[in-house]
Amino acid sequence: MEETLNALGGILLNALPTFLLIIILHFYLKSVLFRPLEKVLRERDEATTGLRRKAAETIEKAGQKTREYEEKLRAVRFELYREQEEMRKQWKKEQDAQLAETAARTKQMVAAARVQIAAEAGDARRALDAESRFLAVKIADTVLERRPL
Repeated sequence: MEETLNALGGILLNALPTFLLIIILHFYLKSVLFRPLEKVLRERDEATTGLRRKAAETIEKAGQKTREYEEKLRAVRFELYREQEEMRKQWKKEQDAQLAETAARTKQMVAAARVQIAAEAGDARRALDAESRFLAVKIADTVLERRPL
C-alpha cells in the first residue's frame, strides 16, 4: 500500500506543474481574453441600449412634431373655412343688396310706366272724346242736311 501511496504521491507531484499551468492559464486567459471580451460585450450592449433609447426618443419627437403639424394644419383649415364663410356671407349680403336695388329700380320703372300709361290713356281719351264730338257734329250735320258724306 505504501507503494501505491508513493506512486500516488509521484503522480500528484508530476500533476502539480500541470495544475499550476492550468491555474496560470486560467488567470492569463481571464485577464487577456475574457475581461476585454466582457468589456467589448458590455460596451456593445450599452451602445445598443443607447441606440434603442435614442431611437425611442427620436420616435417620440417625430410623433410630437407630427401632432404639432396636424394641429397647425387643423388651425389653418379652420381659418380657411372661417374666411370662406365670411366671404360667402359678404357675397350673400352684396347679392341681397343688388336684389333690393334691382327691386327698387323695377318698382320705380313700373310706377313711371304706370304714370306714362295713365298720361297716354288720358291723352287718348281726350283725343277720342274730341274725335267723337267732331264725328257726332259731322253726323248730326249730315243727318240734318241730308247729304251724303
